[in-house]
Parts: sequence; structure tokens; C-alpha cells
Amino acid sequence: MANTVLHKAHTRGHANHGWLDAHHTFSFASYFDPNRIQFGVLRVLNDDIIAPGMGFGTHPHDNMEIITIPLEGDLAHKDSMGNTETIKHGDVQVMSAGTGILHSEFNPNQDKRTNLLQIWLFPNQRNVSPRYDQITLNVSERHNRLQQILSPDSKDEGTWIHQDAWFHMGNLDAGFSTPYQFKKEGNGLYVFVIKGDVKIDDHELNMRDGLGIWNTNQVSITASSDAEVLLMEIPMN
Repeated sequence: MANTVLHKAHTRGHANHGWLDAHHTFSFASYFDPNRIQFGVLRVLNDDIIAPGMGFGTHPHDNMEIITIPLEGDLAHKDSMGNTETIKHGDVQVMSAGTGILHSEFNPNQDKRTNLLQIWLFPNQRNVSPRYDQITLNVSERHNRLQQILSPDSKDEGTWIHQDAWFHMGNLDAGFSTPYQFKKEGNGLYVFVIKGDVKIDDHELNMRDGLGIWNTNQVSITASSDAEVLLMEIPMN
């Protein structure tokens, strides 16, 4: 029997700083819930809206795999490794913070907001050399299909990180159904609904809900309405 944990959208931590409107699925910054520290190695799932021309000043990270997925608008990035990039909808950015990096990120547009997901995973090895990667994916390839956007293997589809994790995104029409087969025994799956309504096995999820599921090797995904989903398969320890 699979184990599950449901995080409804309205139960997330929320902080509106004016320039940043942030929702936190797991404890982050001033939001703390002892029951919402992490799901397996998934430590942070932040749903951030950054006002035009605003952003995060230079700040440090270490020993964390950081994945940024723009949902709307653009994000300009600059780091201590010399990378100066802009990521857009359809792009996936990965940083292996390893022994330590500094970076800044801001909305370069003066006329529209940026909405992004920032995800932190604990790595499977500490103190690696810091690394930056950015890829552009064809979003049309996730229509009624789970498009792999991340894996542990640099030769595989999508980008890669220092962790036995596989991420997929799908844009699903109402009524479309597909199974998801876990890639590695013992892993868990965290499903985050970006838009619409989705049924995971017998669990009904709505926009911005999250469901963690483990002690199983397959789930059924059915779109109750037109929907966009992010699937994060990750180790549970």
C-alpha cells in the first residue's frame, strides 16, 4: 500500500515582500512547519513571483542541487563562476552549489512579472566542484506526454544533477491518462500541479497542490481538466 502526503495549495507558507510574492511548499525563510521540512531529498519547492525590474541580490549557496524552472517571464542570472545568462519559459537551469557559489537573479523586464519554481535537492555527494547548466526544451513535446527535463545522467534527456532524481513535465488535455513508472526502487514521487486539476491514483489535486507518494513503483495520472504538471522522482533518504 503506497504512502502519501497531500499539501493543498492554501496550506503553503506565504510571504509577500512587495517585490517578491513567494509561496513555500516546505519550510523556508520565515515560514517554519516541523511537519513540512522536506520530502525525501526534496528540501525546497518555492513558487515565486518577482515584480518587474526586481530580484535577489548576490547571495551564497553550498552543497545543494538547485533547479530553476521559469513558468512566466524571464530571469537574469549572474554567478561567481562567470555565468551571465537569461532563462525563459521552456528553459531549465541547474546549479550544483558544491563547495560554494555566489549568484544573483532578477527580473530583467520593466513591464511584466516573472513566475518561477525554484527547487532544492540535497546532493548525493558533498563538496563537488560548482557547476552551472542551462537547457532549452521544446515545450510542444510535453503535450499529452511526460517530457523528461532532468536525470542523474548527462547523456540522458534533459539536464542532470548529483542525485538519483528524474523530473518530468507534462501539458495534459482533460481526460488524458498515463502511467508513471518509477525509475529507481525505493524512490518517492512528488507531483506538483502547475495548472488545472489532476487525479493521481485516487487523489484529486488542484492548481498548485502537491502530493508526495512512496512505497510504490507506479502511479496513474489522469487530467481532470486541461493541466500542467511537474513530477519529481527523488530518493527518500
